[in-house]
Amino acid sequence: MSRIGKAPIPIPQGVTVTINGDEVKVKGPKGELKRVIRPELKVVQEDGKIVLNRSSESRLVRSLHGLSRTLVANMVHGVTTGFTKNLDIIGVGYRATVDGQKLIMALGYSHPVEIPIPLGLTVTVTKNVAMSVTGADRQMLGDFCAFVRAKRPPEVYKGKGVKYSTEKIRRKAGKAAGKKK
Repeated sequence: MSRIGKAPIPIPQGVTVTINGDEVKVKGPKGELKRVIRPELKVVQEDGKIVLNRSSESRLVRSLHGLSRTLVANMVHGVTTGFTKNLDIIGVGYRATVDGQKLIMALGYSHPVEIPIPLGLTVTVTKNVAMSVTGADRQMLGDFCAFVRAKRPPEVYKGKGVKYSTEKIRRKAGKAAGKKK
């Protein structure tokens, strides 16, 4: 039995869960999320908790059990407290601003990079170089942050680019370090 999959998900106060066949809807103070769970798994709501049961012991169903439980738990956590990722912009002249539903960044290109902010996410920029992205949907949040980071990933010599605030960049020595006199 999957240790993660068999753990029940507690439903906090102010959150309503609706199970309609394979579709699970979770509504809370931060928004509403829905997801279709594979038909091999059954989602049951009992006395304030959500439990996922699997139909067979095949390898595929066992692997989906823990995954699906975590996805539903992330939905519940997202509509109650939300998720946040922080990005840093490093480099001379590199900066970001938010204009309505657009993130505009100057990343050393000849043109500004404009990225539309998806519905459900909020981006705040402090000091022109520190971004905080917040949202209820963890997958959408991760995809957006990865897309923003991909516009100018950090390079290994000076560390310039867009990086996660928790990310450590391994720096290379460069050409001058290899020269001997």
